[in-house]
Amino acid sequence: MHTEGIDASPKPRQRRFERGEGRLKGILIVVIVVLAIYSAWKVVPVYVNEYQLSDKMQEQARYAVVNRYTEDQIRDNIFKVIQDLDIPAKREDIKVVSNNSMVKISLAYSVPVDVLMYHTDIHFSPNSENKALF
Repeated sequence: MHTEGIDASPKPRQRRFERGEGRLKGILIVVIVVLAIYSAWKVVPVYVNEYQLSDKMQEQARYAVVNRYTEDQIRDNIFKVIQDLDIPAKREDIKVVSNNSMVKISLAYSVPVDVLMYHTDIHFSPNSENKALF
């Protein structure tokens, strides 16, 4: 019988635990990546909303000095933004000091965040101040 081109030597057998080792690492990496994405999905919107609120507070402080808004008008404008962004703060939490030469707006609130079994409150205290140029 002619066996040219055919390798007749037996191939070494892989051990069972060596084959599963790569799968375990792969599964562990996928689980970690999924948990990171899930955590970001829960936490990032909270920070984006805080940034948008802070930006709106700065804008309101700027316009309030020029347009001579009352403290209640400023508070109402900020509260509308809070409602639009679903921020858990009350109208009474918005502190406004306004006179002819300056406007100060401040707010302190906490947002509860649940990531799987972990619960925490993220605290924010955005504020803004603007002074008249004259």
